Amino acid sequence: MATPSRVRALEFPSGLEWLNTQGALRLADLRGKVVILDFWTYCCINCMHVLPDLKRLESKYEKELVVIGVHSAKFPNERVTENIRQAILRYEIAHPVVNDNELKIWQAYGVRAWPTWVLIDPEGNIAGIYPGEGNYDEVDNKIGQTVSYFRTKGLIKEEPLTLLLERNRLGPSPLSFPGKVLADASKDRLFIADSNHNRIVITRLDGEVIAVAGCGQIGSKDGPFSGASFYHPQGMALGGETLYVADTENHLLRRLDLEARTVTTLAGTGKQGGFLSVGGLGTKSDLNSPWDLALVADTLYIAMAGPHQIWAMDLGTGLVYPYAGSGREGCKDGPLDSSEFAQPSGLTTNGNRLYVADSESSSIREIDIQKERVHTLVGLALFEFNDRDGQGDAVRLQHPLGVLYHEGLIYVADTYNHKIKIVNPKDRTSRTFLGTGRPGHKDSEGAQLYEPGGISFAQGRFYIADTNNHAIRIAGPDTKVATLTLKGLSSPKKVETLLLPGAEEVPLSLKTLQADSPGQLTLDLTLPEDYHLTPTAPLLYKIEVEKGLNLDEAGEIIQLEHPQLPITLPFKTAAEAVETSLKVSLTFYYCRTDNQGVCLAKSLLWRQPLKIELEGKETKLILSYRVKEKG
Repeated sequence: MATPSRVRALEFPSGLEWLNTQGALRLADLRGKVVILDFWTYCCINCMHVLPDLKRLESKYEKELVVIGVHSAKFPNERVTENIRQAILRYEIAHPVVNDNELKIWQAYGVRAWPTWVLIDPEGNIAGIYPGEGNYDEVDNKIGQTVSYFRTKGLIKEEPLTLLLERNRLGPSPLSFPGKVLADASKDRLFIADSNHNRIVITRLDGEVIAVAGCGQIGSKDGPFSGASFYHPQGMALGGETLYVADTENHLLRRLDLEARTVTTLAGTGKQGGFLSVGGLGTKSDLNSPWDLALVADTLYIAMAGPHQIWAMDLGTGLVYPYAGSGREGCKDGPLDSSEFAQPSGLTTNGNRLYVADSESSSIREIDIQKERVHTLVGLALFEFNDRDGQGDAVRLQHPLGVLYHEGLIYVADTYNHKIKIVNPKDRTSRTFLGTGRPGHKDSEGAQLYEPGGISFAQGRFYIADTNNHAIRIAGPDTKVATLTLKGLSSPKKVETLLLPGAEEVPLSLKTLQADSPGQLTLDLTLPEDYHLTPTAPLLYKIEVEKGLNLDEAGEIIQLEHPQLPITLPFKTAAEAVETSLKVSLTFYYCRTDNQGVCLAKSLLWRQPLKIELEGKETKLILSYRVKEKG
């Protein structure tokens, strides 16, 4: 191996907010490790594509490598730490992430593109810079050489980095980041892409569950609904008793037979296609992050976010191919083959035209199927975004992900503005329909949404996939909003152990209790203002005592449904003097009283040293904890 670079990696600025860690990290503290700085922004499809490569590297070099995500935002909405936290949960990121909200680290390293990897050697020097996708093999080889070289010098530290992952704070919920929703008025059905539960939920329009397709685990298995698997599915299209699904992170199209309740693969190999893919026969053709679908006669149109194109599939012949977009990322109108899109993520149709939520150009595009031309209705370019109603080129959206054609109008999930907008394709006007522009979960008038990703309509009501609120919202033309109650649906993820990773041990001083006396143990929590225990999640606890204290529930894991605080438990102390200890393990889930965002989980461990004395006077024992707002 050649002599390592002597260009010193620059230290992180102080005062930045960190996620997935117990506090701020310093490169100086990571000497002895190979470090990858992954410069990303959570809207970026290319950044999503490299996450599996990072996971492979983290697994291969488990003891030698530390990956740090440097989140350098494109959109204003992405600068907010809580929104980045949601993205970390949605993308299941398990390495430290720093919010580079003022682009200080980005500028210090001279980064120019999302994603970019900066490789740092164990002595703190830059070993390579790798922009874009497709760098796995080169980086893998470089890390291998670097580890080998520095191991011979005795400079590799294999002690693992202690993390406090956001996912370990996440409580159960019936839905997890639902991406898209599709209403079927004729059959009283609602199809929900329960994206991070890796399944399709089918309900009545009133929320009563009919069926669930997908076991909840990541995979691409075909077969009966109960055993099939998906990987973060998104858009859907319905043709009779066939539901077509964009299985986004599997790079597949799936077909659900709603009568037989089976899943089959319609197109894709499971391998991500390149930017110059030309298509082919369904299951022989590589796809690239299909995000949404629209069905016109026997043609299934596909918003193919990865290559910035609209694709089409002839359901009669099985051929799938690029339909519109050159593959260059941009916002260019004109003939289909020379037009440009930027991460198209939403698709709808009136039968003659396709309407596209072109997320990275923050625009709504129109494709005339007969004339084979692309036209921009509202929006302008890749870096023209805001929250501005109006007409034509003056309109500004912020990363819209969903569109619905209804009665001559286009309803837009203006995702990063937390709104639903109405675009009139005739006069190119846009106006706000729902949402205040601030994230939240508020029903009735003055409703608030949190990064909605999809919208549909049936029987006089709009159905909205309110992604970061893990909910389906319903609204009438009067703009009054309610949250759909899903009857008979539970989270596929269960609590497997009492204490979650990162459990906090509460320090306690010695307590003295009166011997041969009845007493009372109280477990109490003080939650932040505007938070409450999650009513749909259990509270679990276990009490262990060495001797001298008699509790009926000692030694058992107790699960309380619909828990109320405080929890009081009677005990009886021993008749003689004794020194002992009490251990209480507790896991609980809590969320905002307005139900905004995710529910959080926390585990506590109290170790209470005790003396039981004949002259003791105390008969009450209180174990309490005050929860900080950020957990």
